[in-house]
Amino acid sequence: MKRLEGKVAIIAGAGRGIGRATAKLFAAEGAKVAVLSLTPANIEAVVKDIEAAGGTAIGVVCDVSDADQITAAVNKVVTAYGRIDILVNTAFDPSVALSSVSDLSVEGLQRNFDMGPIAYLRLMQAAHPYLKASGAGRIINLGSAGGLLGMVGYAPYGMAKEAVRALTRVAAREWGSDGITVNNVMPIADTFGSDRPPLPNVFDRNGSPEDDIAPVILFLASKEAQFITGSSLVPDGGMTIDAAR
Repeated sequence: MKRLEGKVAIIAGAGRGIGRATAKLFAAEGAKVAVLSLTPANIEAVVKDIEAAGGTAIGVVCDVSDADQITAAVNKVVTAYGRIDILVNTAFDPSVALSSVSDLSVEGLQRNFDMGPIAYLRLMQAAHPYLKASGAGRIINLGSAGGLLGMVGYAPYGMAKEAVRALTRVAAREWGSDGITVNNVMPIADTFGSDRPPLPNVFDRNGSPEDDIAPVILFLASKEAQFITGSSLVPDGGMTIDAAR
């Protein structure tokens, strides 16, 4: 039996990178997948790949910085599949993610929060009743070492991702009684484009979304991770060895 047979998963930010890799892997493991993205062409490509491989998926155009679109997207998934078991939040806006502290604008910071912790919160709230009804709901949020390590040049991205980590911990405590696990993944991967030089780690390479990161997200979504919540898993090639957590 496939690990996610019978499950329905929403992947926000599934049009590229880690979200795309996760959507394809979840579908291969038997989940019905809702591919959420802002870009219709990316959605169409991911859904086409999933269906060509024998999986099941629907595409949902959604700007996750818009509360009404989030509500509509969740309603569309429930109408199509009748339930939600898994929510994966991977969305972010790479065009505003990098800045020094000195040059950081409030507008740029706000965009990172709108696409990160605020969007993740709204998606979590909208999906919560269905995840609770599932009896074994799973939420996996994407954080980053950018905030944990105080990486130079990643001020807005790091600040927003640390807020995601805090949201994850609090939700894990509050929603555990609802049978929902809430965890955080902090990867080092080619999320900004494979042409960027690798960030320093033991293996001297950025992680592969398909081979290094999506399988970790799958684990957290699976039955095997049912006793893990409020945690941050770090598929980062050892970049955060000895870092405070």
